[in-house]
Amino acid sequence: MREFRDQLNRVIRLANVPKRIISIVPSQTELLFFMGLDNEVTGITKFCIHPADKFKITPKVGGTKQLDLDKIRLLSPDLIIANKEENDREQVELLMQICPVWISDINDLDSALQMIHTVGEMTGKDPEATALCIQIKDNFNRLSRPPLNLRVAYLIWRKPNMVAGANTFIDGMLQTCGFTNVIQQERYPTVNASQLTEMAPDVVILSSEPYPFGQKHIDEFSAILPDARIILADGEMFSWYGSRLLHAPGYFKQLVDEVTKN
Repeated sequence: MREFRDQLNRVIRLANVPKRIISIVPSQTELLFFMGLDNEVTGITKFCIHPADKFKITPKVGGTKQLDLDKIRLLSPDLIIANKEENDREQVELLMQICPVWISDINDLDSALQMIHTVGEMTGKDPEATALCIQIKDNFNRLSRPPLNLRVAYLIWRKPNMVAGANTFIDGMLQTCGFTNVIQQERYPTVNASQLTEMAPDVVILSSEPYPFGQKHIDEFSAILPDARIILADGEMFSWYGSRLLHAPGYFKQLVDEVTKN
């Protein structure tokens, strides 16, 4: 019996390398396929859209917070991979009655790399996970830059306006870019127009997910914050913490270059 600790410090026991894995976290689903676990991944959520070809043919088990527990039971998994933030706690506890559930808790690059390493160990893909982590770290090291002296607000939702605060993975990625997050509250607080005005961010980043901000929203926020730079950003680059991290540093460089150009 092999033992692993998840990122909530829970002990997970696996008799063998899992052959039937259900992932209920989109970025971790992408990671599993990246490491070559095409045959082992037997269930994903309707939000696990990458890679597109695997999304089309892999059974869906509901949404990240509205899972079809009966379908999961029928798929007979021997490992379920979940996330503290993205999944519903009550449902995850019910899943624990079906099979071992490994839960991630990601708030920075280090915890993302730890997740990749452990998932690789559990699934028999340790060499692939190690190589991936080395490449991700190398890409981020090349991105390393001094602070930009730019105060940023990163919005993930509208009506109400929800922002990424401290102790989130998005906040960690903002810091990697050299930005200073104007939101000091933890997690994802809501802010109104007057609060945003008082914070006076230099840059407002409107994410593509989970709310699909567009050009009309740039116009709306420009009216509220006429002195700020309002930009759209690929939310997957800021919030997906699996193999997509390979591409994030290059994207961040382009974004910073755009924000800082005259």
